Amino acid sequence: MKRLDLFGLLKKDMNFIEEELYRSIDSKEPLINDTSLHLLKAGGKRLRPVFVLLGGKFGEYDLNKLKRIAVPLELIHSASLVHDDVIDDAEMRRGQPTVKSKWDNRVAMYTGDYIYARALSMVAELPSPDIHRVLSKALVQMSIGEMEQIRDFFNVDQSVRNYLLRIRRKTALLIAVSCQLGAMAAGARGKINSLLYSFGYNAGMAFQIQDDLLDLCGTEKKLGKPPGSDMRQGNITLPVIYALKQPELRDDLLAEIGRIQDGDGQGDARKAVDMIKKSEGIAKAEILADRYIKKALKALDLLPDVKTKKTLRDIAHFVTRRSY
Repeated sequence: MKRLDLFGLLKKDMNFIEEELYRSIDSKEPLINDTSLHLLKAGGKRLRPVFVLLGGKFGEYDLNKLKRIAVPLELIHSASLVHDDVIDDAEMRRGQPTVKSKWDNRVAMYTGDYIYARALSMVAELPSPDIHRVLSKALVQMSIGEMEQIRDFFNVDQSVRNYLLRIRRKTALLIAVSCQLGAMAAGARGKINSLLYSFGYNAGMAFQIQDDLLDLCGTEKKLGKPPGSDMRQGNITLPVIYALKQPELRDDLLAEIGRIQDGDGQGDARKAVDMIKKSEGIAKAEILADRYIKKALKALDLLPDVKTKKTLRDIAHFVTRRSY
């Protein structure tokens, strides 16, 4: 299911947002320009801008206002990926060399900082303290989530609760505020804003769980990186946590994860991936992702009956069925 097939309703507006993304990072400094362009050209699902535009459909839809939310949120997401790649020592993302591997860690960090700054300068053009307040709180929580991920590298004793709190901060919040801020920028009422936040939050939780499942069950061709990359980087995800709870698997799986860690994250993860795929971890994670999607759809049902609801419903189903 391709992005433009799924979001065909917004094709023209998303093309406009894509152009604005490239315009927003234009710099007279050649190196910053090259690194920022490299990041954007790697592509992505552009889910956050799509959610902003769909949220705007519940109010007075004005693309010129909404771009000041849609573009910055995608830039913030992109900047976080650049920083993630430095922390994770990742060589590839979406089948392309990362900024840190093509240049170096210092260049990557300053590229991320530059993109963050460009995002905030665009948001500042909207004279709404409420929008600024929502976004700043989300950014604080995202930063905490990043620190929690570093703290929990190769932590095989972390709980499901810790994992869920981390992905809430790292992923779900930004998707939630994308829906919410799109509606706020369009002047939608408070109840609509909160329901869209709830939809985005639950869809975002399901999205990240599915992302973690794909890292184990997907193919290198579709993922743009080898399966098990999260584990090699020290990220112990939900299917792994569940698998580690099986007494008959725990010792052997711990041994494999230990070998990966001893190899500075460069160890062969294939045995560990095979063990997890045969465990109950995959099915249990899928069940939890499905629960979050049901919560998202429940919030969606309470929203006004506009054409946009069908697109949001399609997205919810796409999240748990996607293969990339």
